[in-house]
Amino acid sequence: MKRLAISLLTLSLLGGCVTTQSPTGRSQTLLFSAAEMNQMGDASFDEMKKQQKISKDAKLNAYVDCVAQRVTGALEGPAQRWEVVVFDSPQVNAFALPGGHIGVYTGLLKVANNQDQLAVVLGHEVAHVLANHSNEQVSRAQMTGTGLKLADMALGAGGVANKDLYMAALGLGAQVGYILPYGRAQESEADIVGLELMARAGFDPRAGAILWQNMARAGGAQGPELLSTHPSHDTRISGLQSLAPKMLPLYDAAKAKGLPKCQIAK
Repeated sequence: MKRLAISLLTLSLLGGCVTTQSPTGRSQTLLFSAAEMNQMGDASFDEMKKQQKISKDAKLNAYVDCVAQRVTGALEGPAQRWEVVVFDSPQVNAFALPGGHIGVYTGLLKVANNQDQLAVVLGHEVAHVLANHSNEQVSRAQMTGTGLKLADMALGAGGVANKDLYMAALGLGAQVGYILPYGRAQESEADIVGLELMARAGFDPRAGAILWQNMARAGGAQGPELLSTHPSHDTRISGLQSLAPKMLPLYDAAKAKGLPKCQIAK
């Protein structure tokens, strides 16, 4: 009876799915509404704030918030102030969640050496949300064997591990210890959309290739935590190098507006 109930639940979810196109024209199957994704993002971010130590460095917080708000301010649609939290940890990592949340680890700031390089990472992470990659990941988990565990949770039979599945599907795998990495197509889209976003915000897109070269060198042979779900390859770096000239006009137009620089106050 339990298997039948799970099957019926999965079928009911599939009946409400939406097939749409990603920013690069890929077909996406999305099972969850924007409101449901925002709810998941809100809950996951609250959980992260309970689990992780939050930085009390006011100057560092102001710097990260400056870059994040400029990046998200370049999004189309009604203006929304994203919640930005700096976590005090040596992890070289960052993430963005539906509902308007950004988390940045202090360790990232030792690899992203300036505002442009930090904007590359934040643009990339926000692009995952903008392109519905979070919805795509959670939907994929729901439709596979992992989805049966999520269905168990919906039926009241799940536990903490299943909550971590949702968080991993939202891009928090490195943090919760359960990896559901984005695919190559999603990563490529986030590179393209993220680089355009940060250029529109007035950050130099030429920093993209430099940032990922820094990432590849950081953390020894395995690289930093960010690369556990965001693989970096020579083809990716060369792709960013080829994209940068196309984004320069956007950067120049934004820079001409006299946007303020984001710097750590001394």
